[in-house]
Formats: sequence, structure tokens, C-alpha cells
Amino acid sequence: MPPRRRSGATASTPDHLTAENLATLASAVAEGKRATVYLREATPSLGIEAGTSAKVVSVDGTTVLIRPKGVNDELPFEAEELRINRVASAPPKPAPRPKPVVESEPLMEPLVETRPKPRPAPAAAPVPAVIAPTPAPRPAVKRAKKLPAGVSVTIHAGADNDWSVTVTLGAKRPGKAVPVAPDAVERAIRELGEPTAIEAVESIIVEARDAAVARVDELSRQLEEARKMLEALGTTE
Repeated sequence: MPPRRRSGATASTPDHLTAENLATLASAVAEGKRATVYLREATPSLGIEAGTSAKVVSVDGTTVLIRPKGVNDELPFEAEELRINRVASAPPKPAPRPKPVVESEPLMEPLVETRPKPRPAPAAAPVPAVIAPTPAPRPAVKRAKKLPAGVSVTIHAGADNDWSVTVTLGAKRPGKAVPVAPDAVERAIRELGEPTAIEAVESIIVEARDAAVARVDELSRQLEEARKMLEALGTTE
């Protein structure tokens, strides 16, 4: 914040916050009431004019933390830079001084009062501009990938020892059944190590194997009977 020039005030009529004003403002802030003060001088670097109102945030000794109107920031000011009223109190008028009695003398040239030429006011020092810090960019937030709702794998065993697998993702409809070999199903179930599933699959495979053996035996018997019948009938040339 640029330096601010502090102006003095007469002892009889102080034009700044007094100790009594500071105590009153501190009590108002402590009670949650709105306390307002006014800037005695302008602050061009912040665009603050003289007489601008400001909300009192806190009081620490003779330092008052305020938020001036039109400024979105809290700035510290000394009691000498602030006043309790918008307009400065008018100083008491001095008592009229008696006019000196000048005796006129005859034959005297009129007195010419020589006044000193006013000196030009010194040029005001340039006020450094306040550069607000550039906020750092916020890091991009990576969104976590949505996990699937769940996967269901169903193994089907048909009456003719035909096996198939169906996969279902979450609440979607089941996919198309894919044929698989019985021995592949048996190996996969054994890898899972779930006793109930192993027993169920093996019982179906054993039953299918027994049925296949019985069919082979029956077909072998029928084939043997047909061969004997063909030998009994003789061969044709």
C-alpha cells in the first residue's frame, strides 16, 4: 500500500479519531454493530476520494482496520488519517483583533505595502501504482473412472453335454451364449477352488461321460450283431 501523508490537527478541535472515538468504535465492533468512519485524505492509487466512508473491521490501539467503500479489501489506517464525521468540524472563529490606529501626518507620501510574492506549491511526488498479484492457476482435477456395476458369468450345461458361457455386465441384458468345451469348464472351475461349483460341474460331466460310454457299448453291440448277420448271409460276388 503506498505511503499516505498525515495531516495535523489543532489541540482544541481535533479533526481525527480521538481515544474516545476509538473506544466507541471498538465496543461497536465487539457487539456486532456497524461502525463507520471517513477518510480525511484521498488515496489516488486506490481510487479513494477524501471523505469516503469505510466500515470498521477491528481496532488495535491507534490502528483501525477498515474496508473503504468501493474497495474489496481491508486496509490499516491510523487514527490521525480518519475522522468520525464526513465533514470536518469547523474550528472556532478567532476573536476579532482591534484595528491599529494610524495617525495621519501631513505632507507625507502614502505608505505602499509590499507583500511577498507567493511561492509556487511544490510538485506532488508521483504515487506508485499498486499492482495486484496474479492468482496462481488451479490444478486440473482428474476425474476418477467410473467402475462397472458388476459382472455375472453363467455356465450352461445342456442335455446333450453341450456347454456354453453367458456374460452379463451390471444391469444390461445378458450377452450371447458362447460354446465351450466340457474339459475347459472343468479346469476353470477347479482353478476357482469353490467346492460346491466343482462338485456340481464334475457330477454333470461324469454323468455325461457314463452316458457316452453306455452309448458306445450299445453301438458296439449293434455293430457286432450286424456283422454276424452279414456273415450268415454270406458275401455276394
